Amino acid sequence: MADFLLELLSEEIPARMQAKARADLERLFAAQLSDAGLKAADITVYSTPRRLALIAKDLPAQTEAVSDEAKGPPEGAPDQAVDGFCRKNGVTREQLEVREVKGRATYFAVINKPGRATSDVLAEAIPAIIKAFPWPKSMRWGDASLSTESLRWVRPLSGIVAILGDDLVECEIDGVTSGYETVGHRFHHDGVVTIGNAGDYAEKLRACHVLVDQAEREAIVREGAAKAASDGGLELVADEGLVIENAGLTEWPVPLLGGFDPAFLDVPEEVIQLTARVNQKYFICRDQSGKLAPNFICTANIDATDGGEAIVAGNEKVLAARLSDAKFFWELDQKTPLEDHAKKLSNIVFHEKLGTVADKVERVAKLAEWLVSLEGNGFYQSSPGDTFHGEVSEAARLCKADLVTEMVGEFPDLQGLMGGYYAEKQGKSEAVANAIRDHYKPVGQGDEVPTDPVTVAVSLADKLDTLVSFFAYNMRPTGSKDPFALRRAAIAVIALLLENGIRVNLGNPLFKMTGELLLRTETSAAKESLKAYAALEPFVGRKAASDAIIVALKGSEKSPEDEGQEIVEKAGKATTALLDFFAERLKVQQREAGVRHDLIDAVFALGGEDDLVRLLARVNALQAFVETPDGGNLLAGYKRASNILKKETAEQVEAKSLSYTPEKAEKALIDALDAAQPDVTAAIAAEEFEKAMTALANLRAPIDQFFEDVTVNDNDADKREARLALLARFRAAVHQVADFSKIEG
Repeated sequence: MADFLLELLSEEIPARMQAKARADLERLFAAQLSDAGLKAADITVYSTPRRLALIAKDLPAQTEAVSDEAKGPPEGAPDQAVDGFCRKNGVTREQLEVREVKGRATYFAVINKPGRATSDVLAEAIPAIIKAFPWPKSMRWGDASLSTESLRWVRPLSGIVAILGDDLVECEIDGVTSGYETVGHRFHHDGVVTIGNAGDYAEKLRACHVLVDQAEREAIVREGAAKAASDGGLELVADEGLVIENAGLTEWPVPLLGGFDPAFLDVPEEVIQLTARVNQKYFICRDQSGKLAPNFICTANIDATDGGEAIVAGNEKVLAARLSDAKFFWELDQKTPLEDHAKKLSNIVFHEKLGTVADKVERVAKLAEWLVSLEGNGFYQSSPGDTFHGEVSEAARLCKADLVTEMVGEFPDLQGLMGGYYAEKQGKSEAVANAIRDHYKPVGQGDEVPTDPVTVAVSLADKLDTLVSFFAYNMRPTGSKDPFALRRAAIAVIALLLENGIRVNLGNPLFKMTGELLLRTETSAAKESLKAYAALEPFVGRKAASDAIIVALKGSEKSPEDEGQEIVEKAGKATTALLDFFAERLKVQQREAGVRHDLIDAVFALGGEDDLVRLLARVNALQAFVETPDGGNLLAGYKRASNILKKETAEQVEAKSLSYTPEKAEKALIDALDAAQPDVTAAIAAEEFEKAMTALANLRAPIDQFFEDVTVNDNDADKREARLALLARFRAAVHQVADFSKIEG
């Protein structure tokens, strides 16, 4: 057994690609071993900015010999068939064996493959791995790059170290040959480093100021940054993403404390943090009171002789320049009111079929105003025109204004947040500023859900408009593709409705919104004729232009009525698809809460249930019920009744007066239904779903006894018809709560 070392040396590998590169290297290497019949006891993968490395433990000296068999044509088959079989398997006729298969003599080829030296397997595997490596972005280089057949790598590949035990595994790809030599730290070590075997690889490079283990470098960055801040009387703002990135940018990380002019603290701290983090990869710090401190932690890739003073000074200059730009943007943006910024949104296309961002804002504003005008939906109620309604309208019309500011142009991640700051500076109310800042929330599962009424109204309107707009034009998520983040928007709508108890029957408003959108944006003969008239009238006069348009309209293939009907049908289909989409997203959103997806289907299947708050309350009551013995037995009885009805009758069974005296169990079920149905109806109307389930539970014993004592398919046609009608009535009673046919179990 021997250990194998593979190092692929190159120019700087982007930090963001290193984690996946390690996983890909391990996966590709293990696959190559598996194809050859080899397996390592353990595989460890390392990465630094300049290298990918792998150590495989305990590889055998050679693969095992294997013997394969191939069944061929029967004895006596044409020579062409036999010769073709021999060529395919690399054997001669004399080497074929004859065996009995189902009483018939049949040729078999036995192919014995001797074991191969592991070094030979690896020599073939290394070039194959390099060629197949799935870098997100790769390049060609040098004179060979003129050919599309030349090697691609993330950055120019400069060396390969491949050692099995103490022996070199000789291989070559595009002029890069394997050897024992690698390089140390770019600044701390001149010349080459000769590696003896896998066992001394990490330590030899450590002596040359290279830490190959990314986990070790991450620990140094994490702990060193915290210590540097603590030594300065500060507290580090933890950022694991920055820890990983800085470890990926350095081979010998040294965290250092720097500072900047406290005057920059006038800029919102999110701007400072984003400037430091995104542009410079710096950590930020807080003072003992928890306020942002005018300090940062940078990570050097060198153990400087002056303790890092020159490095810190250089980084301070760079950060000062960045913060100066941010401060300039901050002050410049405030010179223009948000209302004036909002006017520029008409120059930004939201989508080619959906108009500009200004068009979207207008739709959002109208929808938000409509939402808060509905009675009994959970929003604060008051008369239109008062402070609350005014704040909703103002926040909705200004919520996207910061998209055209200089600050958001530089830092797109700050959209919404900067609008909130600018609204505060402009003297807007706290509710308006908060709504502008937070209307994008929640942005994903587990994100903070707004509860301020103004924010909730604007956020709901924004997300509903996005969903309606793209569903209206059939631009829906498919498979793993969701370019407009519609799944996330639907989850956000559900979270807003449930968290705030907002009572909205979604079907009608979604249909109304979709229809209005299509009317405004769909091309129609009437719209096009008005445009044509406006273009013709200045040149040919009013009468000639009118005559031309009339002739054109008469020749149109569709009448305005036909076009209107098409829009209604499109709106209906889009609304149905969107409600189904909400049902699917509700299953995902409630999965962590332990809510069963089949119960959501069972309630949705009834139709007309588009108030998600009420729907979920019904689902929760249903889940509690079906998990009891009464619920489980009632479900079994329902399925038995449904199966009988499905086999014996059409869907609709007409109930008639009995022409006979019912049996005792039959009469008991009739009486139980007479008592339960009104109770279920009343409980559902009052949204007391637990009471509805209790009323349904009273049917459990009578339906069980009915199936035990009564013959449904009686020879007497009147009895048979009456009992089928009774089962249909039982099914209808259960359907008042949910479609039990959708429930599993």
